[in-house]
Amino acid sequence: MLHLSRTSAYRKRSAQVVSLMLLCSALIGCSSQSKTTSSGAPENGKPTADSAHPSSRLAQEAGAPAEADFSTARPQPSSRLAKETGAPAEANFPKTLLSRPDPEGETYNAIQENTFLQAKTSPFSTFGIDVDTASYSNVRRFLNQGQMPPKDAVRIEEMINYFTYDYPQPKGDQPFSVTTEVAAAPWNPKHRLVHVGLQGQRLSTENLPPSNLVFLLDVSGSMNNADKLPLLKSSLQLMVNELNANDRVAIVVYAGSAGLVLPSTPGSQKDTILAALDKLEAGGSTAGGEGLNLAYKVAQEQFIESGNNRIIMATDGDFNVGPSSDADLVKLIEEKREQGVFLTVLGFGQGNLQDAKMEQIADKGNGQFAYIDSLLEAKKALVKELGGTLVAIAKDVKLQIAFNPEQVQAYRLIGYENRVLATQDFDDDSKDAGELGAGHSVTALYEVIPAGVKSDTSISETQAEEEAPLPTFKPNEFLQANLRYKQPQGSKSKLITSSVIDQGLTFQKASNDLQFSAAVAAFGMVLRNSTHKGNATIAQVQNWASQSQGPDLDGYRAEFLRLVEKVKKLS
Repeated sequence: MLHLSRTSAYRKRSAQVVSLMLLCSALIGCSSQSKTTSSGAPENGKPTADSAHPSSRLAQEAGAPAEADFSTARPQPSSRLAKETGAPAEANFPKTLLSRPDPEGETYNAIQENTFLQAKTSPFSTFGIDVDTASYSNVRRFLNQGQMPPKDAVRIEEMINYFTYDYPQPKGDQPFSVTTEVAAAPWNPKHRLVHVGLQGQRLSTENLPPSNLVFLLDVSGSMNNADKLPLLKSSLQLMVNELNANDRVAIVVYAGSAGLVLPSTPGSQKDTILAALDKLEAGGSTAGGEGLNLAYKVAQEQFIESGNNRIIMATDGDFNVGPSSDADLVKLIEEKREQGVFLTVLGFGQGNLQDAKMEQIADKGNGQFAYIDSLLEAKKALVKELGGTLVAIAKDVKLQIAFNPEQVQAYRLIGYENRVLATQDFDDDSKDAGELGAGHSVTALYEVIPAGVKSDTSISETQAEEEAPLPTFKPNEFLQANLRYKQPQGSKSKLITSSVIDQGLTFQKASNDLQFSAAVAAFGMVLRNSTHKGNATIAQVQNWASQSQGPDLDGYRAEFLRLVEKVKKLS
């Protein structure tokens, strides 16, 4: 990326001219290399999907056929390290084609951070779980390109939940285990940090139920960039290679209109599916609503009882033609969700990323929202975590914490601002909440001011409405953690209750899981310049994370430390 001097207008104009010349040169080169015939056959000697592309090293490492010509890309240090550790890295695209993102063209829902509430007047905290990870990879995209992310692009719960933790597998008939821990909050040692972790049952690929999938793909003109449609195609090719004969895939595309380019096809016919993906090209406007209707129609025609019926939408979220109002889309998605067809959303690209809309429709569709910024991220979401992406083991999962006013003065839920529920919603099975996929983990953190502790922190005096009666607390019981969930095809919820006692742990004596999740939370608060960050600094985040990195077999925590270092240099 070009680094523009803020002190010299002349240097700024010169850099802009050079950047424009490089961009024009790259686009001309890309145009000459990527022309295809109307039948999708390559011209100018470009390799077909059947031949290995010598310059698409990243695609070969991830096991996917190369779709874009990345011959101008040079191996980046982070890419070499990712190859050694298996961690995600910056996409290995030509730097001239990946211009600095313009946050003004992207949409993010404004986040009003949760405040501290008094335990005496508001003893219950209730929310639906969130397994989305899009915010972390999107923040990574900004930092890798030398730019701080927009404040509202930082959703702390998604940052925390990007990582796996050493939670035990569930026992008996429960689809997930529950782990709790309490220790000092590192950014304010007078406060306590409550860590709640859920671990979904892991399923091997061989034991996954059959899947009826519909790929709903945006091939509009806005997707005509190297980090959009070409990356989208290569990403889904990774996923197709993991499917078996019991799975089925259909492909619906939308641009100015919607169309079915591949009827539902058995997963054993991989060549047919891959060839259909290979022929896709971008052009036209974006009739997202029309495409969604067609995708649901195809999914219902092939519906598998007791199977996984899911639409996987891949887009930059730029719906600009047709019935695309948020209200209409949400209504459609909620109706189909109740009929057993869920929706997962994969976001691509930059500059016009419609994060707010994609997060909302994935939430309403009982699916996950992931942002794909590289093939290695695609491999994480669509290969390593395939079971979690495809198969729900529990739906409408809600967490309700009952704080003991004798032990707790005030508390604050860190993140999950758009998942907060009313107290009475916990027992209401008609209220929608989050889905938990096979092998997925969910982590929630509360910052707590113990009873009797003098704190300068502002505490809201708002009294919650329609509070339920307090449970009977055991002596020294800090809180009760209650969870409700439904079976994927069920309509009646089941209850799990855990009792939590504060053992007085210091932060240094806490588990690596608590320490690392606290470091990620502090990182998010620093990026947001949160009023609740206490004495947290980037240097402290780096220290906390490095001390709790643990085994880190996939290298994701090491990558986090590299992002922290980038923020230090940008600050």
